[in-house]
Amino acid sequence: MAFQRLVRFHPKSSPSSILLGQPVSADVDVGLAVHNGDDVPCHIFSGTSILNPGTIADRTHTESIGTLLSPLSQSEVGTIRCIGLNYRAHADEGGFAHPTVPPVFFKPAQSLTGPGEVVIPKLSQEDDCADFEAELGVVLGKAAKNVKAADALDYVLGYTACNDVSSRTSQLQGGGGQWSFSKSFDGACPTGPVVVHRSQVSDPDVLRVTGRLNGKVMQTSGVDDLIFSVPRLIEYLSQSQTLPAGTLIVTGTPAGVGFARKPKVSLRHGDIFNVEVTGGVGTLVNRFVNEQ
Repeated sequence: MAFQRLVRFHPKSSPSSILLGQPVSADVDVGLAVHNGDDVPCHIFSGTSILNPGTIADRTHTESIGTLLSPLSQSEVGTIRCIGLNYRAHADEGGFAHPTVPPVFFKPAQSLTGPGEVVIPKLSQEDDCADFEAELGVVLGKAAKNVKAADALDYVLGYTACNDVSSRTSQLQGGGGQWSFSKSFDGACPTGPVVVHRSQVSDPDVLRVTGRLNGKVMQTSGVDDLIFSVPRLIEYLSQSQTLPAGTLIVTGTPAGVGFARKPKVSLRHGDIFNVEVTGGVGTLVNRFVNEQ
């Protein structure tokens, strides 16, 4: 095991550099601390990729986080695999039958971003339809193909938090729906603030996902409400196709999304949405701003 909690960031000492580190404190919520302006010192890994982070050579040396980045780079993540209608309560709130196979859609690498500002595209502004989806993200540490559920967690590198930002009008238009298009805008997959190594999580089902809009809880659920568990998702997605190392699987969102509320709730300029995942992942904090 190379790390327990990995963070990718620009350090205060050299804002143009990108470092991989592990927070000195095992208890700090990295996302909230950085958002609040607190100092978060990290031990530094020798490597440059989450897939090969190297080692912490000098534990007397630390660097403080200046700007948090997504734990994965766009070049590492490739095509992001996403699952729809995977929480029982979320399917119920939308009036959908529970699926018998995982509904899969994709986000491009360009949708990946980290904590910080996220742009609401003009298309979403036109009819006030930008929406949030707090989710557990699963990062694969090695290539997976034709993996059985019983072995699936051996392929997991770790866990993180994601927000599957969505443009609802585009998603539901045209009769057939546009799931990938409506969720693929630049920056529509905020991810972070850390990746927690799988060795630190006995079972992903024990984790809890919570989404807060401007401090108000909108979504909260145990991962054990998933219709298709993390191992079953990896088994399904790896059938006759290779999931490369670095693949990010965004596993579905709990009940409480904005478009299902009465009256509906949308993401608007200046809103802050937090995705909190237990188990040491902490809080992904994003402020939303309108595309100009």
